[in-house]
Amino acid sequence: MTLLFNLLAQSVQMLLVLALAPLLIGFVRKLKARLLRRRGPPIIQPWLDLIRLLRKEVVLADNASWLYRAAPYLIFAMIWVAASLVPTFATGLTFSWSADLIAIIALLGSARFFLALAGMDIGTSFGGIGSSREAMFGSLAEPAMMMIVFTVSFVAGTTQLSEIAAYMVANMELRASVGMALVALLIVAIAENGRIPVDNPATHLELTMVHEAMVLEYSGRYLALIELASALKLLLYLSLIACVFFPVGLASHDAGVEAMMIGLCAYILKLAIGGGALALFETSTAKMRIFRVPDFLGAGLMLGLLATLLVFVTRSL
Repeated sequence: MTLLFNLLAQSVQMLLVLALAPLLIGFVRKLKARLLRRRGPPIIQPWLDLIRLLRKEVVLADNASWLYRAAPYLIFAMIWVAASLVPTFATGLTFSWSADLIAIIALLGSARFFLALAGMDIGTSFGGIGSSREAMFGSLAEPAMMMIVFTVSFVAGTTQLSEIAAYMVANMELRASVGMALVALLIVAIAENGRIPVDNPATHLELTMVHEAMVLEYSGRYLALIELASALKLLLYLSLIACVFFPVGLASHDAGVEAMMIGLCAYILKLAIGGGALALFETSTAKMRIFRVPDFLGAGLMLGLLATLLVFVTRSL
């Protein structure tokens, strides 16, 4: 009975992140429009767009290879698995043993690799520009992410997310290293999701776009899968921040349904706060030039490195 309950909770988590990801995008867009004194689209608009894309016919270039057709499925599967591994409303679920920070980074890196390959597969100039920029950003974002993982794992003594969340709940204290890691993760999350000031998801200017340049030739269900994967990626980073740095409200795997419902409400509240903070930040910040992005990511890398060194120095004293 316990195993069945854990499997049910794990299935709910997988479906939950899939359902909430487009709604999070819609919430951010709606709040940004309100902050700019506009009405804005409804919160469910991303889901309506995905349904519309699924109904459309797929149009492919004549020289598109099998990789171009398989990439959307691979990207969606990797990011969905990574997002489902991050504890949302409960810890210690059935697949929690595989919820390792390094494994999640590997899944995200693999998804970026296939997206960059798909962008170059057709041979268009836009795809090549977007893929090269994505590779440049990834070469700085991944080392910064590894420094963040080292910091958190040295503090908690493990890279397993459920155990990290349990440690953070039991040791609610201010740490300079953890604060630096949080700021570094925020910088990486903004860059990895192509949000302002790194990229503007609402524009299609060829001089600035990164993600849109790689998926410009996709249509129909392929574009729907990539857009859904992009929404899942944003939710993944917000869930990761909530799980590692703000794990208040997370229920344990042996808790009852009531505790998990409280954890679910706390998780939705955290997503709302994160989405609101993102909307407020994007409406009050201008997009930076593309050549300034390495400096932005370099700051995140340096913060992650300083946080790791600070943990080592603190332990040696």
